[in-house]
Amino acid sequence: MNKQAKHVKQMLERHQSLNHLDGISVTSHVQRQDGDWFLNTLMLQGYTVAFKYRRKKMYQSLKGQKVNITYYRATDMVAGLEFEYMKVTRLKRY
Repeated sequence: MNKQAKHVKQMLERHQSLNHLDGISVTSHVQRQDGDWFLNTLMLQGYTVAFKYRRKKMYQSLKGQKVNITYYRATDMVAGLEFEYMKVTRLKRY
């Protein structure tokens, strides 16, 4: 087991609600400005829920790339409706 895989395993053991995906393809990557931050939204192959994260700068497009992603399940209230999304805590190219 390499160093990176060992680190991910330790994180998952420490945080029970944390999830991880390896080598998943990005089908859509949208970046939009939200104040001083850029809100990034990913759609992944085989998933119908959005994966969201923030960056201070624009990030290169990940569309078509394979990534390793660590995330928490979260919900957002919009106009009285609850929407599920995944809050990304760690993102690495595969």
